[in-house]
Amino acid sequence: MDGRGARAMALSASGFTLRNVNMETIINIEGLTKTYAGGVVALKRVDLAVRKGEILALLGPNGAGKTTLINIVCGLVTPSSGAITVAGSDIARDYRAARSLIGLVPQELHTDAFEAVIASVRFSRGLFGKPRNDAFLEQLLKDLSLWDKRNAKIMELSGGMKRRVMIAKALSHEPDILFLDEPTAGVDVELRRDMWAMVRAMRARGVTIVLTTHYIEEAEEMADRVGVISNGEILVVDETAALMKKLGRRTLILTLTEPHEQAPAELAEWNLSLRGDGHELVYEFDANAESSGVPSLLRRMSDIGMGFKDLNTSQSSLEDIFVGLVNEAKAE
Repeated sequence: MDGRGARAMALSASGFTLRNVNMETIINIEGLTKTYAGGVVALKRVDLAVRKGEILALLGPNGAGKTTLINIVCGLVTPSSGAITVAGSDIARDYRAARSLIGLVPQELHTDAFEAVIASVRFSRGLFGKPRNDAFLEQLLKDLSLWDKRNAKIMELSGGMKRRVMIAKALSHEPDILFLDEPTAGVDVELRRDMWAMVRAMRARGVTIVLTTHYIEEAEEMADRVGVISNGEILVVDETAALMKKLGRRTLILTLTEPHEQAPAELAEWNLSLRGDGHELVYEFDANAESSGVPSLLRRMSDIGMGFKDLNTSQSSLEDIFVGLVNEAKAE
């Protein structure tokens, strides 16, 4: 069994979901691979089910395969093998039906620089055969704070406004699914928060959203589920809170009454570390384990006369989990 198969079995045994088709699935991906000319392998047999109405965040380092995966589903890149259906329509055999359900906001800002905002958005709607609907486009531009800029040429807009235009173009044909490839890359904090609110509002209207991001806090804040992808493989997909609970570790920090140069040998079995110039004793443990080891540690400290004046615990973040999974995959 290869590393991927062994990891999949281990994750399955611990309750993780690599694919879940029990709930209503709007995108189903099976056995997807992509090898580019020259032999570069971008995707290695990806299986993934996206649930209708959810926000799914795909986290991964540069070159992990996130953009390739999105571009294949959106029909911009041809897969080497595998099957993809969108609301039951095969993206190869029923291309028009599948693509009509999808809106894409790419990472790069490709716009018609000399076009007015309203003309560009109206043209995008027409590309999908949708009848003209000025009232809908007006509301869409207002929702995106673009209505006052509707007659401005796109080249005259700021980077953040251009990204809003890209979202408007992607939503112009009223898709059921929206792909956002690094939607907040290069935008300021205020605009990022506005876009978070925008994404939540779209989900509330029933739009399924798949986004890729480098911002861990973005996934932690917004996503119903998180998928971690590295080196062309999906390592794990699960509800955000469940992922943190299952893989997250807790850290116990004890503020000592007296500083120590090193952790006492009598406490070696807990694999402790010191920080804060020897004033803090740090113990990491699995919060889901049958025994955390904390009570026995405290008793042993009392036995050897090692006092502390304060303690606190913290849960590992999604970033800690992400880095751990990616490093584990690289080591295989």
